[in-house]
Amino acid sequence: MAKKLYVGNLSYNTHEEDLREAFSKLGEVLSATLIVDQASGRSKGFGFVEMASDEDADKAIAALNGTAFMDRTITVNEAKPKTDRPRPSSGGNRGDRGGYGGGGGKSWR
Repeated sequence: MAKKLYVGNLSYNTHEEDLREAFSKLGEVLSATLIVDQASGRSKGFGFVEMASDEDADKAIAALNGTAFMDRTITVNEAKPKTDRPRPSSGGNRGDRGGYGGGGGKSWR
């Protein structure tokens, strides 16, 4: 059964092919995906690699977690399922300030 791995602390210069090449030395890679910022197109410094079997995934975790990859010490572990997170409101986060009201100053009575 396939297993998805999280790969963190990647160099911003890493390409998906770099991930595929490194992980393919340890087993069959089904996919390698870097997460990029939608606005800038720049890597966010992490990605996911899907290995063909649990054994290959466990081997990759043991071999690569905490090792140097493109001058960075990477984190490799089993990816957690994506959870739905609430979206922020369009009004922004105003905390407990109660809106846009003015503060202090002189009273004009």
